[in-house]
Amino acid sequence: MSIPQLDYHLLAKPAGAACNLGCQYCFFLSKEQLYPDESYLMTEEMQERYIRQLLDSSAGEEVQITWQGGEPTLRGIDFFRRSVELANRYRKPHQRILHTIQTNGTLIDDTWAAFFKENGYLVGISIDGPRAMHDAFRVTKRGQGSFDDVIRGWNILRRHGVDVNVLCTVHSMNAAYPQEVYRFFRDDLGAEYIQLIPIVERATPETLDAANSGWGGLRGKDRPLYRQEGQLVTHRTVSGDAFGQFLIGIFDEWIRQDIGRVFVTTFDVALGSWFGQHNACVISPTCGRALALEHNGDVYSCDHFVEPDYLLGNIADTPLAALVASEKQRRFGDAKFETLPKYCKECPVLFACYGECPRNRFLKTPDGEENLNWLCSGYKAFFTHISPYMRRMVELIQNGQFADEIMPEVDRIRQQVSENRT
Repeated sequence: MSIPQLDYHLLAKPAGAACNLGCQYCFFLSKEQLYPDESYLMTEEMQERYIRQLLDSSAGEEVQITWQGGEPTLRGIDFFRRSVELANRYRKPHQRILHTIQTNGTLIDDTWAAFFKENGYLVGISIDGPRAMHDAFRVTKRGQGSFDDVIRGWNILRRHGVDVNVLCTVHSMNAAYPQEVYRFFRDDLGAEYIQLIPIVERATPETLDAANSGWGGLRGKDRPLYRQEGQLVTHRTVSGDAFGQFLIGIFDEWIRQDIGRVFVTTFDVALGSWFGQHNACVISPTCGRALALEHNGDVYSCDHFVEPDYLLGNIADTPLAALVASEKQRRFGDAKFETLPKYCKECPVLFACYGECPRNRFLKTPDGEENLNWLCSGYKAFFTHISPYMRRMVELIQNGQFADEIMPEVDRIRQQVSENRT
């Protein structure tokens, strides 16, 4: 029987929700409730089954084998050595493997860094900015800041020449300081690739107090399973307006001097939207091609929806390709556009946003429709602000020039925008 070739991406959890840190906003720590009284470590049998099925079913020449957590390095370096061996064993002649891992960086040493370098790993390190902003919520199990350990890991990776990028979560403690955060990454760390992820923690009246106390500090029954439900948010959550101004603050510095030198995922993806491309699930009309694999082989519709209603099945019982192509998953992906309110469908920046991720759609529109995104006001402000610059970069590229040639024109464009508004 032939296996369908599919275009999809899978985040695998080799150590489940287990983590050596206790970050206050990390609701994924609560996913341990899904698997009580069992080991969170992926077995070698499941590891081999996953990699074989992934390579058998993936379309295209490049296949990403992506590990996340929890903290994936808790699974131990030998597990990842074996992953490379399995990938080389099962890959097709035309396939090129890209190994990636997202880690908090605190366990990285020279052995890890040498392994990553030798095998061409792309490593993402979670850093929320300078010390005070990072340590506000990214703490140890004892509530102490993790900044020093993270930066030590970052420096080791850089010393070994590993491809490493920053994943920065944007929350209530760093959102007001876009330039400080960006300059720290660019100037102090020498980061060339930056991801910006908004923290939006939903809660119900029943779960708000527990959520506000911090997921990392809760244990057992005191830590409820996080679900994408409720219209309340924690005190760590970034507001829509604040997130929009954070993006604008960084963009205004980046557009002047850093195009082609620093790559900010949000800006790269936005430029794709102005070309009519959708290069990330959160801004695509539909979704459903970015799934999550738990340590025991359970597959969920999305990493943000690891909860019982979105369980598709287990790859020990049903082939991965069948789960990805299932009717349940198709309905999940199509619902992204189908549930958009009229307010969104008539928005002038719909093409750049498409309502962002469904996990954040829990507000009402001005006329009372459901499913408006919590971050709507920020995205609308951001996309409106960058529009003239994006249009000009599209013109440059279509004329055979480079996007960074816009930098000497920034002041002229800004002046023109100001005059048009008046």
